[in-house]
Amino acid sequence: MKTPSSAQLVPDPKPSLARQLGLFDATMLVMGGVVGAGIFINPYVVAQQVHTPALILGAWIFGGVIAVGGAFVWAELAATLPEVGGQYAYLREAYHPAVAFLYGWVLLLVTQTGGMAAVSITFARYFRELTGAHIQDWVIATAALGALTLINCLGVKTGGRTQSAFMVMKIVAIGALVIAGLALAGRHLTTTTAAERAWSLPSFGGALVPVLFAYGGWQTANFVAAEVKEPKKNLPRALLIGVVGVLVLYTAVNWVCLRSLGPQALAATSTPATAVMRLALGQRGATFIAAAIAISTLGFLSQSILTAPRVYYAMADDGLFFRAVAWLDPRTRVPVVAIVLQSVWTIVIVRSGRYEQILNYVIAMDFLFFGLTATTIFVFRRRAARGLMTASAGYRIPGHPLTTALFIAICWWVVANTIYRYPDNSLIGFALLLAGVPVYWFWRRLNLHPR
Repeated sequence: MKTPSSAQLVPDPKPSLARQLGLFDATMLVMGGVVGAGIFINPYVVAQQVHTPALILGAWIFGGVIAVGGAFVWAELAATLPEVGGQYAYLREAYHPAVAFLYGWVLLLVTQTGGMAAVSITFARYFRELTGAHIQDWVIATAALGALTLINCLGVKTGGRTQSAFMVMKIVAIGALVIAGLALAGRHLTTTTAAERAWSLPSFGGALVPVLFAYGGWQTANFVAAEVKEPKKNLPRALLIGVVGVLVLYTAVNWVCLRSLGPQALAATSTPATAVMRLALGQRGATFIAAAIAISTLGFLSQSILTAPRVYYAMADDGLFFRAVAWLDPRTRVPVVAIVLQSVWTIVIVRSGRYEQILNYVIAMDFLFFGLTATTIFVFRRRAARGLMTASAGYRIPGHPLTTALFIAICWWVVANTIYRYPDNSLIGFALLLAGVPVYWFWRRLNLHPR
């Protein structure tokens, strides 16, 4: 009888996540997590709150500066703890696995998937406008999510290249909007009354809320820290380059909208980018913007499918979720089950038609975890000073602790403002958050006492 060799008796080692994303890919991930369809549509929301070009542009620039401040914080976190899961890992190591689990719970249940559902429906509507297809929105959205899920299951390099291609197309589209607007849309002569020039802190604060939401998403690049080459060097660089790049793009779009339309007309149209391109190129310009928005939504979905499942993978790897979610395909070395799980739940939300309501529930929680994650810097620095962990290698937040504390204060101001303005929605959001507590203890108990 033939006996197996000793080599055959050794089990195959468990596959690990592959470091295949370089600086360019990581930078495109940062920018792709921020730039969605909103920048083509949302400038009018800010113009309704403040009414002069200086205040409108000032709100977008100030919001960008805050985002850069957040990028500084996440850059040090990336250099300190370059682990899969990003925010999940920081909260777990700084505080308690329960805190990290609640973050991942809300991310999967509503925050990430609710946003993806809304964006996929936006893609479907613009796809129908461009093609004239008589197909239901949810069918188109499901097909798009399915195709991008398949691409990301083929490997992180394939997913990264796809995301980078979408982001480059978005940059080209925004560049075309700015150039066409400057060259062909004409210039609106702005006159403002004394009442319009007057402003108050509450009105400027109201303008900042949509701006800060528009700048959100750059933090998701840290989810894939375990798949970035030299993450302690490349992730901080990608965060800072990416967020500054978005600041430049956003400011340019708002500047050309103001130059072409003026603040009053900007506030009066819910499709400012389309209005600018229609002035510049007629119906061809409007069609171009519809195509740009469709591409932008696909790029956001691609980035979301690439990054967020790494959080659920980390949760499962810690024994706080279904073990199957921690499975890596031996060939592609990506968490296929986690990727499919997120997309399937997104499709469920799409089909339910409740995605807009879900987004209203989680605004306060999103910024709650933003601020809480930033506080982990103080914990890690204190531990490093006591020799309990390695300090950040080569990157430190400029102006810390003042700049870090300011970023935390702004995040929690957004939370307080949201609770004040939308108490019912915020209450439901916090109820969803607290519902994760018994779920955590269930998984924890199951892990400690397996059958």
